[in-house]
Amino acid sequence: EESQKFLNQTTAAILLPQPLDFSGIEDIRGIVNSSVSGEIRSVRELCAVMRTLRSARAVFQQLKKVSDDEGSSDRYSSLLDILQNCDFLTELEHKIEFCIDCNLSVVLDRASEDLEIIRSERKRNMNMLESLLKKVSTQIFQAGGIDSPLVTSRRSRMCVAIRASHRSLLPDGIVLNASSSGATYFMEPRDAVELNNMEVTLSNSVKAEELAVLSMLTSEIAESESEILYLLERILELDLVSARAAYARWIDGVCPIIDQNFEGLESSKSESSLSVDIEGIRHPVFLESSLRSSSTPLSELDGGNGIMHSRNLSEGMYDFPVPIDIKIGRATKVVVISGPNTGGKTASMKTLGLASLMSKAGLYLPAKATPKLPWFDLILADIGDHQSLEQNLSTFSGHISRICKILELGSNKSLVLIDEIGSGTDPSEGVALSASILQYLKDRVNLAVVTTHYADLSCLKERDFRFENAAMEFSLETLQPTYRILWGCIGNSNALTIAKSIGFDNEVLDRAHKWVEKLMPDKQTERKGILYQSLTQERNMLESQARQAGSLHSEIMKLYREIQDEAEDLDRREEALKAKETQKVKQELKAAKAQIDVIIQKFENQVKNANSDQFNTLTREAEAAIAAIVEAIRPSDIRVSSSYVPQVGEKVLVKGYGNKLATIVEAPGDDGMALIQYGKLKVRVNKNRLNTLKATPKNQRNTETIPGLKGLAQSKKKALKDSFDVNNGVDAPFGPAVQTSKNTVDLRGMRVEQASHHLSMAISASRSKGVLFVIHGIGTGVLKKRALELLKNHPRIAKIEDESPMNDGCTVAYIK
Repeated sequence: EESQKFLNQTTAAILLPQPLDFSGIEDIRGIVNSSVSGEIRSVRELCAVMRTLRSARAVFQQLKKVSDDEGSSDRYSSLLDILQNCDFLTELEHKIEFCIDCNLSVVLDRASEDLEIIRSERKRNMNMLESLLKKVSTQIFQAGGIDSPLVTSRRSRMCVAIRASHRSLLPDGIVLNASSSGATYFMEPRDAVELNNMEVTLSNSVKAEELAVLSMLTSEIAESESEILYLLERILELDLVSARAAYARWIDGVCPIIDQNFEGLESSKSESSLSVDIEGIRHPVFLESSLRSSSTPLSELDGGNGIMHSRNLSEGMYDFPVPIDIKIGRATKVVVISGPNTGGKTASMKTLGLASLMSKAGLYLPAKATPKLPWFDLILADIGDHQSLEQNLSTFSGHISRICKILELGSNKSLVLIDEIGSGTDPSEGVALSASILQYLKDRVNLAVVTTHYADLSCLKERDFRFENAAMEFSLETLQPTYRILWGCIGNSNALTIAKSIGFDNEVLDRAHKWVEKLMPDKQTERKGILYQSLTQERNMLESQARQAGSLHSEIMKLYREIQDEAEDLDRREEALKAKETQKVKQELKAAKAQIDVIIQKFENQVKNANSDQFNTLTREAEAAIAAIVEAIRPSDIRVSSSYVPQVGEKVLVKGYGNKLATIVEAPGDDGMALIQYGKLKVRVNKNRLNTLKATPKNQRNTETIPGLKGLAQSKKKALKDSFDVNNGVDAPFGPAVQTSKNTVDLRGMRVEQASHHLSMAISASRSKGVLFVIHGIGTGVLKKRALELLKNHPRIAKIEDESPMNDGCTVAYIK
């Protein structure tokens, strides 16, 4: 739980938009401890305490602001929790700030009433003293006793300069000092003695009062010892989190997943279930030294499969560790790594150990994807030569003593790493002892990883499935290790091959080959051939599968991003369109209601004077006018047919997708599924979810009569003198002059040519006996002039007029 908490803190610190600012925080533990012991702290030290308290509070406020700005308190909760219960001692900070000016490093007058009074009195006394001495010095100058008036200080007392020959000018004066030549005396006039004495007294009083203020502030710090030290611990913890985040960014690390399953073999014996699944991890120590030597970002390095990747040093490049894969199944308890010297066995084993320690400490790993590994309570290692002349230990004794301690401390949650197990003694006894140790470890630890040159240890897998083999690959063509880990394989030491590559004598090597063939001629030859063939086949197969998986993954991610972008765009456009259409409908309904209210009001006024003969005509005209308004804002109906079969290329509406308009790409098959496309998105849907667009013919639309008009007219029983005119002067055959979004063209902001084109298109699209509202604005008048010329000369325009006497920026055109 603690390791997971560390990782969560590191993740939160990486997500911060900018690193936390710890610049004003100092280590003030020594100041606090001295304050507790009763030592009065200086102004500088008190200012350090104030700055630290203020900066610590600023760090907490920075975290709170980031959390509030992003509206996600959970994202940074692990960081906020560190400082949540801290006392930032704001009162102590303000008290120090009130008493001390840290810029000038002085105690302020307001620190105490007595200090303010004493300093005021001292200032007044000093002004009197300086005034007196300036007067005396001027008189001495005028009497020829000095070349220029000079007031100075000697032995902490104010005095004047005078030639020794003119000493008589200051009778009863006190000589405080003389120049090096003895020609000039520095004398204190008799009248200045009392004032100087007062200055000394007041100066001592000021120092005593300042000391009292510092003592008071020191005692405040001593009383807050526990709060300050706790705050420093929390700040230190937060600083460590920031360091882990900075390290993760530097190595381009990823967050590991800690596997907490300690149930044993019964939990999962599936081959696909891995307890350690780390892809492309680089040795952290090698990586750090490479990053310090090179400015090349880690993300730009070519991937590989090994430990070290050689670069051309002459071209300014450096050696970078090449990533390795570590994949160990849950059922595996012991891994035996074999292979050539300098092939990377020990480095690979150390990489696993370092990765385990890093994940425990909350550090990201320099790996790819999402590494997973168990949580180990102890990482017990026997790596290197522990020979000691001091302790009378040989190489073998050093190894055995270390392994003995490992066997005592190991538990079912421990990781054991042993390098060159059983080495340093007789090979037969070394193999026997090593096999026995591994058999012991498989029942008592979570995982043990050992390296060896003993081929017999690799045979343990044949008798117990809890053993696993791994080999470090060696290229017989280049006579160099490739540093690739071949899981499930057995590796050769290739000692003779390596000796040949470094220039060993051929005669010595020939004799060695003969000895090897005598010791195990059949087994050696057979094992070489089988191993090489097996490794080659497995490598080719894995490389082919990796290429196929990479290609498929790339296509899937590309399609996923397209679908995600399209879905986000669709949702955004849908919401905007809904809002826009809703507003437009509200405006049209409001305008239509206003027009209908005008018609009804006119109808009521006209009906008062109408006779029975005029009544029917009046009613029909009113109904026609209102029906025209209703018709202008009525939407086209969408007809859905249950027997509808969509055709390729047809536009349809898709139910369940917000009634999006899509195109049929592939007609429905026997399963009733059709392939549709909307933008870049293609998807198969059931044909029952597809609706076709068919506008109801206008002659089939029901024109509703306006109920109550006839009753209203009949109740009046009066004659109608004038014919009813809806549009105030517009001939009856034309439609009502009611402005809607469908009969309006807005030309404002367009160039003359563009406006002419839009206006011509709008006139052509207008229905007969209709009206067209042309909004051209006033501006410079060029656009309006061109619009009026086009309207006057167009063959479909019957007449034009201003929309209203108060609006010169809109013209109403009546279509023939």
